[in-house]
Amino acid sequence: MDGGAQYNLRTVEEVFRDFKGRRAGMIKALTIDVEEFYQMCDPEKENLCLYGFPSEQWEVNLPAEEVPPELPEPALGINFARDGMQEKDWLALVAVHSDAWLLAVAFYFGARFGFDKADRKRLFNMINDLPTIFEVVTGIAKKQVKDKPSVSNSSSKKSKSNSKGRGSESQGKYSKGMQAKDEEGLGEEDEEEHGDTLCGACGENYASDEFWICCDMCEKWFHGTCVKITPARAEHIKQYKCPSCSNKRARP
Repeated sequence: MDGGAQYNLRTVEEVFRDFKGRRAGMIKALTIDVEEFYQMCDPEKENLCLYGFPSEQWEVNLPAEEVPPELPEPALGINFARDGMQEKDWLALVAVHSDAWLLAVAFYFGARFGFDKADRKRLFNMINDLPTIFEVVTGIAKKQVKDKPSVSNSSSKKSKSNSKGRGSESQGKYSKGMQAKDEEGLGEEDEEEHGDTLCGACGENYASDEFWICCDMCEKWFHGTCVKITPARAEHIKQYKCPSCSNKRARP
């Protein structure tokens, strides 16, 4: 667990950067690393909490011993409900509490460093532009993108079906925007079609200069860096399964 004493987050941008790092770590725990996270939340153990760190890492641990704690604490005892609910419902519950904790930490820093009304409003708007952890984990964020009445909506099916080989001659579902830009100036069209696409791991938006790959099972798109897939490796993948789909198996 990390304390606030080591932070000197005196600007809105610094607090938002801290928020994004913690959020990315918690999303990773609930998506890419969900198998490990599930196993760590043993109901037989004591009260456990899910922590996200600015370094985009996560940890399941006991709550802070000091009272009051240096930072607001996340939901206590998330492990106790694990076996009493369906896994997807339990993960959604943890996601909701994680969203609440992230807001608490961000506005704790805002209060501690004397953010005025304008700063607090700007911080909230920056945070509100990102999908919540709950929206990412439950797939609501992806559905919202599909439902948007824009050109990306009408072309989404086209981009999925035509994504094979986009950016190279490989038949795998992946996209490298930099190569797309070089092909008869299609970069702007590519970014227009996929600008609202969210990474299934970190929840961030598509950018035309980043390498992405699509899972053939759940059809979610991922940053190559988030799932440790390089363009060279993608050339040899006939059917890509994201970490979540690869780890899925029947629960006892």
